[in-house]
Amino acid sequence: MIIIDQVIAQTPADIAGVLSGDQLLAVDTRSVDDIVDYFLALEGKASVTLQLRRGEDELFEVLLDLAEDEDPGLVPVHPEPVCCGNNCIFCFVHQLPKGLRRTLYVKDEDYRFSWLYGSYITLSNTSEEDLRRIVRDRLSPLYISVHATDEEIRCRLLGKQVPPILPMLEQLTSAGIELHTQIVLCPGFNDGAILQRTINDLATFWPKVASLAVVPVGMTRYRDHLPHLDAVSEELASTTLDLIDKVQQQRLEKTGSRFVFAADEFYLRAARKFPTIESYEDLWQLENGVGMLPQFRCEAEEVLLDAIPLDIGKVSLVTGYSFAAELNSFATRLAVRTGVELQVVAVENRFFGGSVTVTGLLTGADIISAFKAVDSGTALLLPEVLFNDGDNLLLDDLCIEDLEQHFKIPVLRISSDPWGILDGLERLNCNEIEILQS
Repeated sequence: MIIIDQVIAQTPADIAGVLSGDQLLAVDTRSVDDIVDYFLALEGKASVTLQLRRGEDELFEVLLDLAEDEDPGLVPVHPEPVCCGNNCIFCFVHQLPKGLRRTLYVKDEDYRFSWLYGSYITLSNTSEEDLRRIVRDRLSPLYISVHATDEEIRCRLLGKQVPPILPMLEQLTSAGIELHTQIVLCPGFNDGAILQRTINDLATFWPKVASLAVVPVGMTRYRDHLPHLDAVSEELASTTLDLIDKVQQQRLEKTGSRFVFAADEFYLRAARKFPTIESYEDLWQLENGVGMLPQFRCEAEEVLLDAIPLDIGKVSLVTGYSFAAELNSFATRLAVRTGVELQVVAVENRFFGGSVTVTGLLTGADIISAFKAVDSGTALLLPEVLFNDGDNLLLDDLCIEDLEQHFKIPVLRISSDPWGILDGLERLNCNEIEILQS
């Protein structure tokens, strides 16, 4: 049984009379014990019968007819995640200061969330019962943090004794579960020969292990009482790219897939030219920072062809240091196409420290500080990677309204891509026209 948290207005469930607080017992003949059961029961259904309870005793059923891919409109109460019992030497949660919102300190290690949202798990606390359910319900794909297949190295990285990873991967892949994997590269631990071995071991499971991402360890300034770690240097980034490129060519000739992909950060640190967008194949690891910049460049060309002149004043685009040069290059060309004065403001991450240069980890206070000596213009565009998924809160709990009150100009949340920037400018243009007409 799961409890309905919300019923979206004018959806089939709303029209049928389902209410917030109702208990969903079954969908058709399938009992619903958690959110995974709910989504599995809906797959491919044109109509469903919901068995519900309202209050203590009232049992009732509703029949919902669904158009293709239509959502019934139910938002179940979200389960609390199974928490991670690891003590990873590179864990980002351990590098957070006190005083942030509670959810930022949750270390989830839940196979359900891996299937639902693509979050990475280590399988270190996955029980045999969990594995049986994954296989039985075909919870595929899953996203697995491997880090190293050498058992001793993996235990050191995860900070505890954990079950060997290869037998678990064998169990899942032999049952037909597709996996996407990652390695967080920690210099002196899982680079070089250990990295080569891990890639080779995981490649033996292809195509069920469909992809492998190698991402550099991220570190904040809050590591005083944590194990020593070195950042990925320019030299290590370069040698790692050489290794990955060699494996890619071998795998491409052997299987037709490159299999392993480097995060964009490696190319930036090594000052290397990015591969073509086609080299990332199906962009399996895009949310992991793999292929984002090449995709941005492709979409930028499309946007420049679509853009038309707009009547807006000076608009500021906020970004982190690592993306500033790329965004400025696009903004310069978009300004020519639209006639809008676009200002790219690279924000220093004072909160986490200068070594953290990605946009998604900037705080509202960092953004405000960056404009102390900079004219913000007539509007501010903020990419959605800055915000919490469910609302307009930044990491330090400032929101869009707080920034608008501070800057006294419109602040828009936009999609983190070239189309999002153009859409933001067009929204501003429409608002100005409406103001003039009124």
